[in-house]
Amino acid sequence: MKNYSKILSLLFFLAMIFQACKEEEMPLVSEVELLERQESIVPKSDIDQLILKSLNETGDFVWADQSDLLVWSALMHSDSTLTIGYQPSGESLANSRIGIEEVSDPRWQSAASKVVQVVEQSQAKPHNPSLRLGAESARIHADLPYLEVKVTDIDVLSNLRELGEVRYLEPRGYEFDYALLDASSPDARYLSDSGCENEPQNVASSDYVVISPSAKSSWNYDDMGIAAAWGQSTGAGITVGVIDTGLSPDQPLLNASFNSGFSTGRTVSKFGTYQTGMWWWKKYDGPDDQCGHGTAMAGVIASPRNSVGNAVGVAYSSNLISVRGTSDVIVNSGNEKDGVAEALVLLGKRSDVKIISMSIGDVFSNSKVADAVRYAYNRGKLIFAAAGTSTTFTNWFGVIFPATMAETVAVTGVKEGAGYQRCDTCHSGSKVEFTVVMERSGSNTKPLTTALYSDTPSTVGGSSVATSTASGIAALVWAKYPGWSRAQVLRKMRETSDLYPSKNSEYGYGNLNAAAAVN
Repeated sequence: MKNYSKILSLLFFLAMIFQACKEEEMPLVSEVELLERQESIVPKSDIDQLILKSLNETGDFVWADQSDLLVWSALMHSDSTLTIGYQPSGESLANSRIGIEEVSDPRWQSAASKVVQVVEQSQAKPHNPSLRLGAESARIHADLPYLEVKVTDIDVLSNLRELGEVRYLEPRGYEFDYALLDASSPDARYLSDSGCENEPQNVASSDYVVISPSAKSSWNYDDMGIAAAWGQSTGAGITVGVIDTGLSPDQPLLNASFNSGFSTGRTVSKFGTYQTGMWWWKKYDGPDDQCGHGTAMAGVIASPRNSVGNAVGVAYSSNLISVRGTSDVIVNSGNEKDGVAEALVLLGKRSDVKIISMSIGDVFSNSKVADAVRYAYNRGKLIFAAAGTSTTFTNWFGVIFPATMAETVAVTGVKEGAGYQRCDTCHSGSKVEFTVVMERSGSNTKPLTTALYSDTPSTVGGSSVATSTASGIAALVWAKYPGWSRAQVLRKMRETSDLYPSKNSEYGYGNLNAAAAVN
C-alpha cells in the first residue's frame, strides 16, 4: 500500500510537470476565450506584411510604435511573453545611465514593482483568478531595466502604456518570416554569407603569404595594412570579446594551442549565455560552437601565429573571450535575444575587455538587446557590429540592427580594386563607419580564417569577416596606445581611413589602414 501511494504521488508530480510544460508551450488563454478572440487577432501574415512595409519605408520596425491590438496579436502568435522596459517615472536620458545607474537603485526597483502590480491588476479575471499567474511569475532582470511576464489580456497593454514607468512593450518570442525579404524565392533564408559552414578548404597559394614561423597571412591583409602594422603592434595586452556562436572544441588553435609560436603570454576563455527551452524550463546550452561562424570570427581576430600552417589572426597576440550568445547569425528568436543581451552584460562587467565584436544581427531593432548594448557601451566598450550580410537578392536592405545604433561601429565589406563596390552579399548605408576589403573582384575569393577543426584553413565572407577584421585592427591600435580611451582609438581609426575627412553615404570613412593607425 505504501509503494502504491508513492507511485500515485510520482504520477501526480509528473502530471504537474507535464501540465506546466504545456502552459509554457501555449499562451495562457482558455480554449473558450481563444475562440472568442480569434476574430479580433491580427493574422500573422498581416503582421509580417506590416513589418515588411516598415522595413521598406523606414529601414526598421519598432514595436513601441504599434497598436495594442498588433502587439497583443503578436503575443498570441508566439509564447505570450511580454518584455517591458521600465524606468523611474519622469526619468530623462535613461539610456545614458543604463549600466552606470544600477537597477538595484530603490527608484528603479519601485518602478519595476509598480509595473508588475499594474499587470496583475489588469490581467486578473473574476471568473478565472488563475490568470493572475502571469504577474506572479514576472521575471525582473538583475542588471538591465526590463522585466518579462506572460500576458493574455489586451487591456494589460493599454493600462501599461499610461504608466510613466514604462519605456517600451515588445513581444519576446515573435519571429518574422524572413522569406518575405526575397520575393524572387519564397524559400529564401536570410543568412550570413558564411552562415554555419566552416569546413577546411583547399586554398590557392596565391590567396595567402607564408610568414614565419610557417603561418598563412590572408591575401587581404596587405590591402588593409595589417601585415605592415605588425612591426608596431600585434595586439598584446588587449582583450577582445566575441559574441557569436561560440568556439569549436575541436580546433586546438583556439583552445590548448592558443599560446603557441609567436603568440604567447595571452589568454582565451569561453562562455555560453544562449539557452534552450521555454520560460522557467530553460537551460544553458554551453560555450561550444555548433554552427561554425563563431569559430571563424574568433580566428580572424586572434588565431595564433605558429608553425602548423594555419591562418593567422589580425591581432595574434591579443586575449580572446568567446561568448556563445546565439545559435546562428540571425538574432531573431527570443532565446537568441536573451543570449546576446546576457553576453553583452557579461562582457560589459569585465574591466579587462576593451573591444566587443558582433558579426551577428537582425533586420529590425529589439529594445532588450539595445539596452544591453548601451549597458556595455556605458562601461567603456568599443563595440563593432556587422552592417548585414544576406543573399544577392536581399542585400537591398540597409544596415541591420544593432549596427544601426549610435553606440556601435557599423562595418561592411567591399571588393578589392579601385573605387568602392560592396561585396556581393554585403549591406551598406549611411550608418556604416568603415569598410574592409574582403572579396576578390574576379574570383570572389574570401579571406582566410580558422576552420572548425584541422590545420587547413577555411575562408569566410560578408560583413561578418569585415567586422571581425575591424575589431582586430582596433586591438592593434589600442595595444600600441594602451593609455588611450575608446574615443581616441576610434578617432585614430577614422583619421587614417581612406576617405577621411569625408564620409560616404554608403561606405562611411572607407577602408581602414592598420599600418597608418598604429603609427
